[in-house]
Amino acid sequence: MNRLNYEKLDEIVNQAIKKKYVHGAVFSMASGDGKQSWIGASGNMKVDSPYYIASINKLFVSAITLRLISEKRLSFEDSIAGFIPESMLQGMHILGDRDHSKEITILHLLSNTSGLPCYLADKPENGIPAIKALEAGIDQPWPTEMVIERIKTMKPHFKPGEPNRAKYIDTGHQLLNLVIEHVLGQPVKAVLNQLFKDLNMSGTYVCEDLNDSRYVFPYYKNEQRDISKFITSTQNDIISTAQDQMLFIKAFFNGYFYPKEALKSLEVWNKIFFPFQYGIGIQMFYMPRALSPFKAVPDMIGHCGSTGSVAFYIPSLDLYITGTTNQQANPSAAFQTIIKMVHSCSNA
Repeated sequence: MNRLNYEKLDEIVNQAIKKKYVHGAVFSMASGDGKQSWIGASGNMKVDSPYYIASINKLFVSAITLRLISEKRLSFEDSIAGFIPESMLQGMHILGDRDHSKEITILHLLSNTSGLPCYLADKPENGIPAIKALEAGIDQPWPTEMVIERIKTMKPHFKPGEPNRAKYIDTGHQLLNLVIEHVLGQPVKAVLNQLFKDLNMSGTYVCEDLNDSRYVFPYYKNEQRDISKFITSTQNDIISTAQDQMLFIKAFFNGYFYPKEALKSLEVWNKIFFPFQYGIGIQMFYMPRALSPFKAVPDMIGHCGSTGSVAFYIPSLDLYITGTTNQQANPSAAFQTIIKMVHSCSNA
């Protein structure tokens, strides 16, 4: 098995704050057999510091969707037309002279293969991408209605399910909010908060309070950014801790949401942007051996966020890793750190 080198892991997390713009870091690592676990923090983060998990929230929304599929309350092939009002759906995906909106399925949303525009990253006809506004310190709400209104003004990338095409977008999981709410008859934030209780994630919650200051605000370079208007508007943006993220990622890969024996079927990988591929509701961080010639970097499956947040399982080593460097302007610092952490583990 792989032995965790606690002293070396402490050293690595302490070195993380020497990386550009990183003001604090917290990481947790655990073995799949439950016999070993470690957590460490440095800078302005403590081992129990709550932080914004950013796009790891997609894995939570995917997990709930996958559970509904395993319970046969949804199917991958279901069109979103059965869950989203016609007034919202019409004109959402117009390519050429055809409206493809009703062709979008649950699978397309989970796997980033819908072809829909990204309301955050794609540039509107007039103005700047919403993510650039956030990075510039312009905080504004993006409720689902506004998301749909925005993407209807933008050109889709490709037809839903077009072979060998994928585009990483934030839009899909916002639409899955509506699907979950339709099936369960309650707001997605209530569904998520109940999940946190069920998994004993006592330091985790959907951000709803504009004045919430309990968590360490994310940084953009040397400035901490209060993006409360944005993250309280989405209904699925989450504040959590490294320890709670460990509870979730272990539950996910041990079949809590989708049968463990079927998890491999989610690994239908499409390239999105290097060094990531996207499967069905899950993301993979991969590093070709040519780029790491001296020591291989194993594939890591789970999800990450733009603020340097990570929640991954490493199948080849049977290890889990969670945490954050809490920095939007240098998310690669988190991956440089976790690669060192993984390489510090020795076989025993």
